[in-house]
Amino acid sequence: MSNKAKTGGALLVECLQAQGVDTAFCVPGESYLAVLDALYEARDAIRLVVCRQEGGAANMAEAYGKLTNRPGVCFVTRGPGATNASTGVHTAFQDSTPMVLFIGQVARRMRHREGFQEVDFSTMFAPLVKWSAEISDPRRIPEYVHRAFQVAMAGRPGPVVLALPEDVLSDLIDDPPEPGIAAHPIPAAAREEQIDRLDEMIAAAARPLIMVGGGGWTQSAGEQLMAYAERRGVPVAVSLRCQDYVDNDHPNYVGHFTIGADPGLLQRLEQADLLVALGPRLGEMTTAGYALLKPPRIGRPFAHIHADPEELGKVYQADLAIAASPAVVASQLAARIGKTASAPESWVTEARAAYEHTLLPGPLPGAVNLGEVMVTLRETLPPDTIVCSGAGNYTGWVHRHWRFHGYRTQLAPTSGAMGYAVPAAIAAKVAFPERAVLSVSGDGCFQMHGQEIGTAAQYGLKILFIVANNGIYGTIRMHQEREFPGRVIATEIVNPDFVALAQAYGLFAERVERTADFAACLDRALKAPGSALIELVTDPEAITARTTLSKLRQTALERQLQSA
Repeated sequence: MSNKAKTGGALLVECLQAQGVDTAFCVPGESYLAVLDALYEARDAIRLVVCRQEGGAANMAEAYGKLTNRPGVCFVTRGPGATNASTGVHTAFQDSTPMVLFIGQVARRMRHREGFQEVDFSTMFAPLVKWSAEISDPRRIPEYVHRAFQVAMAGRPGPVVLALPEDVLSDLIDDPPEPGIAAHPIPAAAREEQIDRLDEMIAAAARPLIMVGGGGWTQSAGEQLMAYAERRGVPVAVSLRCQDYVDNDHPNYVGHFTIGADPGLLQRLEQADLLVALGPRLGEMTTAGYALLKPPRIGRPFAHIHADPEELGKVYQADLAIAASPAVVASQLAARIGKTASAPESWVTEARAAYEHTLLPGPLPGAVNLGEVMVTLRETLPPDTIVCSGAGNYTGWVHRHWRFHGYRTQLAPTSGAMGYAVPAAIAAKVAFPERAVLSVSGDGCFQMHGQEIGTAAQYGLKILFIVANNGIYGTIRMHQEREFPGRVIATEIVNPDFVALAQAYGLFAERVERTADFAACLDRALKAPGSALIELVTDPEAITARTTLSKLRQTALERQLQSA
């Protein structure tokens, strides 16, 4: 490295290279021009993906972090740029995804005067990140960047925010410091006696159940866990939107919690005489508002393994609490696969049979059956397809009917953030250009960041975008009918012509109004040279894979009559 004078922006980019960063996502801003100029010099080493809105850029960085197990990197400008990006940061926090968001900031001489777009970002992001700070001395840039990457990957992974004052980036540094070395995760292992105790608890249980989730997993960890589960005769389920952590074709995989969860799996959770939570926090969505598992004691033996010791005992009190990386614990358990099962074989086989039954689509109101569409997609696309979805009732069909075979073939926000699928799909294709990428959105969800299909077009990415259009905010309408039947307000939406919109961006696009027409349309879309969008016109009556709006409303009205 040369020690000649350089700008803070140039030093920052050298630090990113030292961390192994090969891709960053951004919306350009005048507050970090010196970084953009340095990235121009490093354009052969760091690919810069320019997005349409900072929320899309942050979601892409979050998805990239999920896919690579290294912090996804995002640059945004101050004020509205940072506030737009905050949703992606929150997703990274709740999904335990390593991510570093760099925010341009007003010059130091302007601080605390409410300068143009000035915000105290350390305070603003404090509840949403593992660490937030502002660099006030350009010579300390290597220190801050290394710490940011280390913190993002340590323990429970998550996001970090660094604010970059303009003059810190533009000032020349005489005899600049070295950019430092790459940070690496330092996974914690359980003590051998803890693993012995966990294995003994599983061996002693007649109806054990393992629930997998959280951050820090790997492909090999999922394989090791399933090898152990098969030998021990333990069914394995996953927490919300973690279906790809283990091979869904494995005979010990039995389903997911809780959005769209099979009622039979929920009954098996009640019947289990031991629950092992390997990685998940057991948050509100996974536990259906803490109704499936009532805190603080769940009424049966319970082992909880999580990378962050502060999560253990936070809501649930475990009989055995282990502060360790779930991936490391999976490998430690795998070393004990020589032991045999104690639970009856039927405990696994019946749960597996029930799961396989849920893969079959049932009848739905309307001419387009989303279940049958998902089965067609599943049987047509390669098994290593990366499937991206956002938030909304339409995701229930994705969760129910897709069979995931490898780690990080699913990108979906545990945080329930709408607008995630489109930018996540772009990040997936950037990370793995050789793999098929599927983005599934509802009509409302798509419009949150649908303009990022322009980013896909700009970079020549081939992605299949599916938009399920029922003309409503489906999840909210479902709750509305359940709580206030017939009093519909604020949940109906007027949509654009999605086909014309996609064509305006240069995509192949068609509308499907009958299930029978989907397979041929899919074939044409996959043969298109670039990205393609298929709009599915669905009936709002088909509000979930298991019920209709009319049934929800009728049940709610009957409940009101009974309580009157």
